[in-house]
Amino acid sequence: MKKLLDGYYRLLQVTLTLLMGLLIVPVTMQILSRYTGLIPRFIWTEEIARFCFIWIILIGAMIAVRDGSHFAVDLLPDAKTKRGEAIGRMFVDFAMFLVALIFIVWGWPLVKFGLLQTSEIAELPMVTIYMAWPLAGITWVLFLGEKLVDNIKLFRGNH
Repeated sequence: MKKLLDGYYRLLQVTLTLLMGLLIVPVTMQILSRYTGLIPRFIWTEEIARFCFIWIILIGAMIAVRDGSHFAVDLLPDAKTKRGEAIGRMFVDFAMFLVALIFIVWGWPLVKFGLLQTSEIAELPMVTIYMAWPLAGITWVLFLGEKLVDNIKLFRGNH
């Protein structure tokens, strides 16, 4: 399972990099059309840039959950023991798990709704945008499950 999650994680990193590169194209076109007049003003560039940005944010959040580099608020005191550290991590991961469930449960109706819609300008199926939310939730659950195994090992002193 670890190798599968490692491969998925790597795919997310590559996808994020590609989306960042892709985002540069419509934004550059917008800038050139507004300030130079070298190219005509394309309306679709704003919509494509927005859609790329949504995916960049959510894929970045997926990666951050696995890395442990997502933002955190220190509400719990510093643990004095490995067991205490494991319990603190599990508490935080459980809170993130609840957010992941929200993304999954309320994301599916968005996906169903997106099957019936297309974007106004680029005429892309909106499901390609709306599916980012439940996919983020499912990915968080997978990565949090991996962290749970590590935290149980830490709690038992096997780490």
